[in-house]
Amino acid sequence: MSDFPADPSLTADAEPSRQRASQLAQALRIELRKAVIGQDAVIDDVLTALIAGGHVLLEGVPGLGKTLLVRALARCFGGEFARIQFTPDLMPSDVTGHAVYDLHTEQFKLRKGPLFTNLLLADEINRAPAKTQAALLEAMQERQVTLEGEALPIGQPFMVLATQNPIEQEGTYPLPEAELDRFMLKVRMDYPQAQQELDMVREVTRSPRADMLDVQPLRTVLHAEDVLLLQQVASELALDEQVLDYAVRLARTTRSWPGLTIGAGPRASIALVRGARARALLRGGEFVTPDDVKGCALAVLRHRVRIAPELDIDGLEVDQVLKQLLDQVPAPRQ
Repeated sequence: MSDFPADPSLTADAEPSRQRASQLAQALRIELRKAVIGQDAVIDDVLTALIAGGHVLLEGVPGLGKTLLVRALARCFGGEFARIQFTPDLMPSDVTGHAVYDLHTEQFKLRKGPLFTNLLLADEINRAPAKTQAALLEAMQERQVTLEGEALPIGQPFMVLATQNPIEQEGTYPLPEAELDRFMLKVRMDYPQAQQELDMVREVTRSPRADMLDVQPLRTVLHAEDVLLLQQVASELALDEQVLDYAVRLARTTRSWPGLTIGAGPRASIALVRGARARALLRGGEFVTPDDVKGCALAVLRHRVRIAPELDIDGLEVDQVLKQLLDQVPAPRQ
């Protein structure tokens, strides 16, 4: 692939940090693959978002291991973990917290909700009404929650992994485009290959749990401060101006591409660059290549564009249109 040079400003002190960050990322990937079988690409996408400091919308039919993946990540990650099961009667205060009157002190006390954590699983986010979704999405963007007029920061790192079922539409409240844009990546979890499914069934039926793998044997391989190190090192990886231009061109091309009625905004360009840096670190690279940008492009763009109705009627999916775009937008070579 490309031979873009490493940044000459990379100091000797930065090199051990980059190597340690890459080793931590590889160790986390290895542990997750022990629990989530046959979803290697999904694991890489989730780790990309974690390293880039973004949030993930996980979409897939029931039983593919969406919740298992998040539980496994929480097990391997020594930070705080919380889960919210979204339901039609869930109130915003159930997510963010609320004020409680203390009879002893005769004062109101703020009781923080499950949102105040490092890793949050928002299960079936599209089952909650818009007001409750908005409470979560505001916190994702601002990294803080306002309770009783007081702005309370959410500890870092903070990552939301929201799941939704694409086939059950009854009793759901689809996320509007503006709110979908808050998610850095939309990751689709598909059925595993035949051999992978055989391996999964073999492992699950050995487990004492009824129908899922036990995440308890997984090791804790990193802590909150290690995640911050990963994010810092990734943000400093060398990025050639041509690769930066390529990422921006990809996002801009969606706005005039035949078959797309709505294109991606500037937030997509930012996500492409952040995601590419994370993928470069994940593969142990010293600098970002066009392949790193291309590798995260589908997950970055698929929820930020809208396919034309006539193509939708013909059975064409947004990923197919985006793959055509990726094939035809020239990548820099050197």
